[in-house]
Amino acid sequence: MTRPLNARVHRSGMVFAAAVTFLAAGMWAAHHGVQAAHYGDQTVSRLAAVWAVTFLLLLSQTIMYHCERTRRPSPRARRQLDALHVAVLLPVYNEDPGYLRLGLDSMLAQTRRPDSVHVVDDGSTSGNYAAVRAWWLQAAQAAGIATTWQRTPNSGKRHAQAAAVRRNPDADVYITVDSDSCLAPNAVEEILLPLARPKVQSVAGIVLATNARQNLLTRVTDLWFTTGQLTDRSALSAMGAVLVNSGPLAAYRADVVRDNLDSYLGETFLSRPVMFSDDSLLTLYALLRGRTVQQPSAVVFTALPEKASHFARMYMRWMRGSTIRSLWRMRYLPVTGWAYWAQLLRWFQVALSTTVLVWLLVVEPVRYGTTPPASFLIVPFLIGWAQALRYLGVIRSDERIRQRAITWLLMPAAVIGAWTVLRAMRWYGMATCARTGWGTRQNGAEVTLDANASAAEAAERGVLPDDDTMRLPLVKLLDPDSETTLQLTLPAR
Repeated sequence: MTRPLNARVHRSGMVFAAAVTFLAAGMWAAHHGVQAAHYGDQTVSRLAAVWAVTFLLLLSQTIMYHCERTRRPSPRARRQLDALHVAVLLPVYNEDPGYLRLGLDSMLAQTRRPDSVHVVDDGSTSGNYAAVRAWWLQAAQAAGIATTWQRTPNSGKRHAQAAAVRRNPDADVYITVDSDSCLAPNAVEEILLPLARPKVQSVAGIVLATNARQNLLTRVTDLWFTTGQLTDRSALSAMGAVLVNSGPLAAYRADVVRDNLDSYLGETFLSRPVMFSDDSLLTLYALLRGRTVQQPSAVVFTALPEKASHFARMYMRWMRGSTIRSLWRMRYLPVTGWAYWAQLLRWFQVALSTTVLVWLLVVEPVRYGTTPPASFLIVPFLIGWAQALRYLGVIRSDERIRQRAITWLLMPAAVIGAWTVLRAMRWYGMATCARTGWGTRQNGAEVTLDANASAAEAAERGVLPDDDTMRLPLVKLLDPDSETTLQLTLPAR
């Protein structure tokens, strides 16, 4: 077993002070720009009010996410947590065998191992993982982990998770992981700790990129994604109102999953089955029962898209799912809870920032012949760097601080992308949210973990390729409504 990946989130008063300093500089730059621009008194007063509200919200969020604390229960509560049966649900579909084995290997290295792990191959068309399966069944038995491995007809991730739940209907806690999830050595132990409080129904882990330094896209995505978890989601966690747990690592009280299983599998939108946004729906079920929090000390590594086309499909799926889930939150969450108002505030910020952007860059130049001063361009970057200071607080075993500092300096690229491409995709995703198919990994894994080396090692061990790789060529078709992969065997030539 190789040395496991590890990481921790470091809290510091210096980070908080630096973030406030960056925000203050951003507010000064915005004030200077408003005063310097020749917009007219009425427009200047409106812009001043908008910036004041924006920075008040940012400052409030900054204070809140620094209020998030890692849960540390008493020794008695820890003993109670140790007595719980923890089952890992692991759906697999067209995953790279290297990433799958890396993730399974990480479960063997846990300081608190799961009691059972249930792998469900959801009808993969790129292989049957015979070598990985044989290794895992033997390794799990040696480690004292009860495990099952089943292959089902392709029906989607939710149905694969449900098949895993049915294999262990008496578990106390279900932990959901993805097939490319690699857990830090203490991830299972840490993600259970908040459940010592009876009101906590679900716990989110911190997701980092396994392939963060692969290229510019993965660097910027890791920076943007990690910063979002440690700012926006940390602020929500301080209120017990996390809206979305990340699929690579989340823990749920078992009743949250079991009691809602039929609804989970049968979700429809505009008479179409919803195949994505599974993690946010499970989080919504948990919110309806109590508190949902994040545990900053529970870390998981996952594979990020390495190509722009793959990232675009993933992000579009997220935005469509976010739109549908927002409607359900507005309908079902109580108005007396923090989560309901956090949801409204999030959409208010999206609408406000989009309106200001269009006004400054389109309406003012076209209608009034005025353009924003250069100081306005500095404001988003200062805000981005302020929030991304949390990224620098993540200490990884495979990365030096100077490498993370280089990534932190790339924040302007993330800001420009978020304000342009991602903003347009968000609104397009809202407009096309009725397209409920999954959209990725239909023709095999899109990110691989040194596939050539894996193949060479398998050859040295005398392991034959999976049966599916030796079949005749297949034509693969995707049903956009049901996400079912249809395959037709081509005749031999």
